[in-house]
Amino acid sequence: MRLKPYVRSLTIALSLVAIAGCSSTGGTQGGTSSGAGGAGAGGTGTSTSGYGSGQAGSTGVSSGAGQMADSRIPDVRTIYFAFDSDTIRPEFQSVLEAHARYLRANPGTQVILQGHTDKRGTREYNLALGERRANSVKRYLDVQGVSPSQLEVVSYGEERPAVRGNTEEDFARNRRVVFAY
Repeated sequence: MRLKPYVRSLTIALSLVAIAGCSSTGGTQGGTSSGAGGAGAGGTGTSTSGYGSGQAGSTGVSSGAGQMADSRIPDVRTIYFAFDSDTIRPEFQSVLEAHARYLRANPGTQVILQGHTDKRGTREYNLALGERRANSVKRYLDVQGVSPSQLEVVSYGEERPAVRGNTEEDFARNRRVVFAY
């Protein structure tokens, strides 16, 4: 029976419609929010979850999904990770699925997955953690049907922070993988 793939496709389509109906603050090429005062999505900037949940709302895919949506690079190009983790958080799965759709629809396109960490830990450990994060994203995209030849992994560790500072929010914004097309 082929009901399961149909239900999965229907669920994804309904999720896209729900996401398209939500308002977003948009994002820059790096995927960071451009809300008031440089705060994360939601405008508060007071919790690390602002970068976890707010960014996933804008996948860069219009509600008129299909060939037209697959021709644009998704707007959100940054996903964030928990401290000392390379596990993809559920709120970023829709972002990764949008990138997978784009890359499958554009097989000549290549992307560099740039892994980053906060400044805690040794330089060597952070380079390895950044690489594990980028490889985690690469594996996710591979499972979604993206050709491995389209993906390159680079780790910058703590060397290229998105923000400088010592607060937990600063650290959270630096624990990321950036899609560089």
